[in-house]
Amino acid sequence: MQPGVEPGTVPQWNAGGPPGAPRPPGDNRKRTTVIAIGAAVAVVVAAVVTGVVVLKDDDKENVAQSDTQPSSSAPAPASSAPSPSGSEAPLDNPRSGGEEVKPVIDGWKVVTNQKRHDAFDVPADWTVESPSQSIGFEDEKGKGLVLMSGTARYKKAGCAGRPNGSLGAAGTKGAQGAKSMASAAKIEAENWLIAGYDLKQTGKLESTDAKPFKSDHGLTGYTSTATVTGVTKNDKCDTDGKSFTVTYKDSAGDLATWVLHAATGTGDDLSDDTIKKIMSSLRPLKSS
Repeated sequence: MQPGVEPGTVPQWNAGGPPGAPRPPGDNRKRTTVIAIGAAVAVVVAAVVTGVVVLKDDDKENVAQSDTQPSSSAPAPASSAPSPSGSEAPLDNPRSGGEEVKPVIDGWKVVTNQKRHDAFDVPADWTVESPSQSIGFEDEKGKGLVLMSGTARYKKAGCAGRPNGSLGAAGTKGAQGAKSMASAAKIEAENWLIAGYDLKQTGKLESTDAKPFKSDHGLTGYTSTATVTGVTKNDKCDTDGKSFTVTYKDSAGDLATWVLHAATGTGDDLSDDTIKKIMSSLRPLKSS
């Protein structure tokens, strides 16, 4: 458990008020039933994540207002449904600006995100999802908590007991509204682990302070890592986890955060060396 964080809560962005301040009245940002997160923050309820939610677009993200404001509600059964684009075949070589984007690591697959203006490579055994598909985690009430687009999954069917139960995934999400790139990177590293692996916060969450990052291919920003250990395990699909994030300013001048999360203690864990190699391939894409 991270010091100063109460069970059932997750850090959120602060838009100027003191920690724990209520959301300002008159906030007219539209909310939807499919996503309830800010730029790089999940408003997490005290319930167990039971599946991965698959959504078509992460445009429905909305900016939260406080770094520490908790949110809670009574748990209800969860649902996990594919988006209308979920049946599309994965694309190994998406295009950017009308030109093919090729891998920079021999034998790997490329993942691009037109919206967040980045690309990265993943090993050949990963599943690259359609560019129009976003993935994330939901609570038992079916409420989306965290979401990213331009994604790929590690061992997509790694746990048959959980819908869309991969042992890891990577993608990119918006970070507009963040106080800084460093803050966004650290908070996202924590949020994805709580939302995806330890929503009841039964384990120990640890994260690193963000530090400057530069990939081998020109993407710069701030990076953070986090781990959650000792998670209460009710079935084989409950695992500890780890996360790696990079927050950067894209070619359109907007903040975005690249996220990779992975299960640990499975006997088939994604290695840190492979993760670092994936991160080394991160590169900016020009605005189309």
